[in-house]
Amino acid sequence: MYERKLPVELECGLHLFMEVMNGKWKINLIWCIYQGIKRPGELHRRMPKASRRLLDTQLTQLADQGIISKTVFDQRPPKVEYELTPLGETLIPVIEVTAQWGEDHRKILEPLFLGSAGVQRL
Repeated sequence: MYERKLPVELECGLHLFMEVMNGKWKINLIWCIYQGIKRPGELHRRMPKASRRLLDTQLTQLADQGIISKTVFDQRPPKVEYELTPLGETLIPVIEVTAQWGEDHRKILEPLFLGSAGVQRL
């Protein structure tokens, strides 16, 4: 099990936000769940570059933080679904504004990343 080397910084709201969003795929997971993708397999198909284990870890973290809820259905084969909690839904406007910022500054930022080794436009 992973053990943190540095303590969590809690002195301001920005640090709390960064702790929740810390993870490459968390914003994508939240957005996909908001758009109605609820099953782990569907989420993985939407983000094929992420390992299933990593997505499962980040889904567990989001559930532990109260951002999403996980429902396990008592059936064979097992069925799991995720949905946003009311707390998770409050992140949607933040994600929308962040995405709009990226679009608004695409002409400036995109050339910087396209020139980097290994960066591709999808």
